Amino acid sequence: MDDTPAASPAPPRRRWPRRLGLGLVAATGLLLVAFVVWASLARSAEPGPLADALDRADVEVVLDAVVELRPSERDPVRGVVFYPGARVSREAYVATWAPIVAQTDTLVLIPRMPLNLAFFGRSRAAGLIEDHDGIDRWYVGGHSLGGAMAASWLGDQEPGDIDGLVLWASFATGGAGLDERDDLAVLSVSGERDGLATPEDIAERRALLPPDAVMVEVEGMNHAQFGRYGPQGRDLEPTISDAEAQAALDAAHLEYFDRP
Repeated sequence: MDDTPAASPAPPRRRWPRRLGLGLVAATGLLLVAFVVWASLARSAEPGPLADALDRADVEVVLDAVVELRPSERDPVRGVVFYPGARVSREAYVATWAPIVAQTDTLVLIPRMPLNLAFFGRSRAAGLIEDHDGIDRWYVGGHSLGGAMAASWLGDQEPGDIDGLVLWASFATGGAGLDERDDLAVLSVSGERDGLATPEDIAERRALLPPDAVMVEVEGMNHAQFGRYGPQGRDLEPTISDAEAQAALDAAHLEYFDRP
């Protein structure tokens, strides 16, 4: 008779850690897909203002991966690399930049951003500036998130490499270190009716810019009037027309670019 004790049954496998891991991977994947879809749905340029800008005889516009605006019959005397706001198409700024380009002899380059977010393309200005060696005076800037990312990139550049910064409804990031720079001409244009980059936000972050930065607040202008892409969530209703907002933008840039 065999006295060997019977083997104990194997303990049940704990499957919940594996299932939990698979669930986390699936949830992360779904969130990533949702984020990509959300970011890809950029606000398009309004057809009417874009068509009017393209019909101008005094400005040449190229709609490509990099949107380019330049004066038609004169060589530009300066260049601006301009970053779009978050989830706003680059074509949406053609209508607002065209009158400024015509009046100031400025080349404007608006690059495509990965996932329509300048956060993922903050260094796009570098290659564009290198590709246009005929321009001696360069500025960077942008609208909303685009302006913040342009300022962030500018903070990494050697003093004297870039001439200035143009902010539309935006502000510098704390890490950019622009507050002590004396080599930059800075223009910040904001809207009194801006519900996203509010007047309080602009004032709170004023100390992040050089002391001599030109600060222009346009009474009655909101966040979306810096482009032509229609209303935007959380924004306030403007109390001035798009034409009045454009006139204020034009005037601010004429004075800014005429500064020594």
